[in-house]
Amino acid sequence: MRTRFFLKTVAAAGLAALALGAAAQGYPNRPVKVIIPFPPGGTLDAVGRQLAQKLGEQMGQPFVVENRAGGNGTIGAAAVAQAQADGYTLLFNASTFTSAPMTMKSVSYGVVKDFTPVALVAKAPLSVAINKNLPITDIKSLIAYGKANPGKLTFAVGSIGSAGHMSTELLKRAGGIEYTVVPYKGTAPAFQDLIGGQIDGFIDPILGSLQYHKSGLLRVVAVTGDKRAPNLPEVPTVAETLPGYEFYSWYGLWGPAKLPAEVTQRLNAETNKALASDMKDKLLAQGLVLTPGSPDDFAKFQNADMARSQKIITEGNIRVE
Repeated sequence: MRTRFFLKTVAAAGLAALALGAAAQGYPNRPVKVIIPFPPGGTLDAVGRQLAQKLGEQMGQPFVVENRAGGNGTIGAAAVAQAQADGYTLLFNASTFTSAPMTMKSVSYGVVKDFTPVALVAKAPLSVAINKNLPITDIKSLIAYGKANPGKLTFAVGSIGSAGHMSTELLKRAGGIEYTVVPYKGTAPAFQDLIGGQIDGFIDPILGSLQYHKSGLLRVVAVTGDKRAPNLPEVPTVAETLPGYEFYSWYGLWGPAKLPAEVTQRLNAETNKALASDMKDKLLAQGLVLTPGSPDDFAKFQNADMARSQKIITEGNIRVE
């Protein structure tokens, strides 16, 4: 009886594996939903839509973006965590995805246990953007102004626990200045208030501030990468004033937990192919650093970044009220 039961179990498992493999080989055979858990506008949405369009072209089925905002990105992420692990519901998100839950009292999912890392798409150096009416033209004058006006500077953050928020906290400590952090629901309203003078500064991926800087509506005084950005060669890095300072946002693609390995590998390969296509020049022109690699590479990167984020959040006592 035990032998018969064991053989039936093995057979069932084998049939399930064959069915899974067959499904993966035919993937995708209908539209794929890509959830971006923040409102339209901003770098995350722009990069996600470019990738979705390219994946659709390459794989012969539409990759349809759905902006499902709310809960500091957790509502859209939760929808993916609860979705069937068949590759037809994916999450495109920024590094906020892994850090924001550390700032919240309760989240319905775990980043590691409830998601499958598919592909790390790109890293984005951030821009330190300042209201153009302030007498701040570089990091040195920012520090001088902050020390001369303690506590008066206000910096926006697009969401609590975002890369911009982390970078803002690091700059505060590295520069020895104090300023008030003002949370916003997304990057678009933060830029509007920065241009309008309601906010003094905002650290966010370069793409968001580039057009405003070029048109003179605000002033980018530094970038946070390890070298100057190709699309802002005249703007120094923070590290040129504060050696060792370096910070990036990053963008990735995830599926629900237990996403079939065949689907994960297919999506990863197609993403890397997209990054080598004509999409490459578009992303490089936006100041992004492309990061093709395997799903395992992405998982290791994600976990290391989470450890760094936890340290910043703990030391800065960053919490969603």
